[in-house]
Amino acid sequence: MARTLAMILAGGAGTRLFPLTQSRTKPAVPFAGGLRLVDLVLNNFVNSDLLKIYLLTQFKSQSLNIHLRQAWYLSGLTGNFIDAIPAQMRMGKRWYEGTADAIYQNIRLIEQHDPDNVCIFGSDHIYKMNVRQMVRYHEKSGAALTVCATRVPISEAHRFGVIEVDENFRMTGFEEKPAHPKPLPGNPNMALVSMGNYVFDAQVLYKSLYADAEDKLSSHDFGHDIIPKLYKDKQVQVYDFTQNTIPGEIHNHYWRDVGTLYSFWEAHMDLLACEPQFELNNEKWPLRSFHPPVPSARILADEGGHHSTILNSLISSGCKIVGSRVERSVLGFNVHLGAGSRLHECVILGKAHIGAGSYLNRVIADKGVCIAPGTEVGVNPLQDKARGLTVTEEGLTVIAKGMKVGFE
Repeated sequence: MARTLAMILAGGAGTRLFPLTQSRTKPAVPFAGGLRLVDLVLNNFVNSDLLKIYLLTQFKSQSLNIHLRQAWYLSGLTGNFIDAIPAQMRMGKRWYEGTADAIYQNIRLIEQHDPDNVCIFGSDHIYKMNVRQMVRYHEKSGAALTVCATRVPISEAHRFGVIEVDENFRMTGFEEKPAHPKPLPGNPNMALVSMGNYVFDAQVLYKSLYADAEDKLSSHDFGHDIIPKLYKDKQVQVYDFTQNTIPGEIHNHYWRDVGTLYSFWEAHMDLLACEPQFELNNEKWPLRSFHPPVPSARILADEGGHHSTILNSLISSGCKIVGSRVERSVLGFNVHLGAGSRLHECVILGKAHIGAGSYLNRVIADKGVCIAPGTEVGVNPLQDKARGLTVTEEGLTVIAKGMKVGFE
């Protein structure tokens, strides 16, 4: 395991999460009140005791860089590190042109460590995984590449790389984002898809990247170019995510791609069940992050003696809730609710001021949002659009960072 290096792709623009990605890269988007999306993959590696990690950044990375410095600094004295590597045009005057090109442009970083295995993971999925178990599976099988896979409904499979395997879970087919995904044998409602997590034999990775870089017709992407060629000539194994075990948990193998505003909101709602599929509280698998120096949350009655009511919600430190009702909502750090305000199925990322008597229904609010007293958001879609807010097809209203609403 000491000869395993991790390369985490953390440069995504996250256009489908706009306006949450208006001023930050997708991996830096806050999640679950006190985390960032990038924290999920980093905790998976750190809890797996794999501590040689590069994060490749590109778009709007300043917020991410600050977070990594505050939350994920490792002393170099041990030989372990978590380092952010910005796009530096090492191979010419161009930015990363695909996931494979991002690794290729940093291939010298990999070669200088001379690893046996290279883990290449994304940074924008919600899941827990003992990466060490996947690396062991890869080494035991002797594969050139191991791809981690899970099962999703066939209706969603067109968003992923769809995999076919034989009885030994060796890859026999792969199609990236097909219009008509192939279902699992015997189960027409489900498909086996790539999670975008790979363990490469280092020598195979080098050869594949150099060959891909010379291919003028390639899009330089692992899903579109590297994997479809590799499985035909080399042994590519598929690691079944449902075989992974996490200490201290009933293993339901939750995994969600939060690539859209609705899936981002759904992932938060998943946290609010009495027995959530994704458990935040596990002392044997802690979810580390940076927590600002703010006081404990305060839940108060207003001056008229009206008590606050909190139902199935997550409330972060620094919040002040005065005579308000919060139902099935997630509040990040330093959210202040005025007397008589009501929140229903909302995700407030932090540092928000919501005026007295306001009502927010199925709203995602970025940091620094200010809502005028008595304002309704998420009730009248036409009114929300007229205010410059984003309204999704599913009926969510999204307030961009720093916006003031209802102060007309």
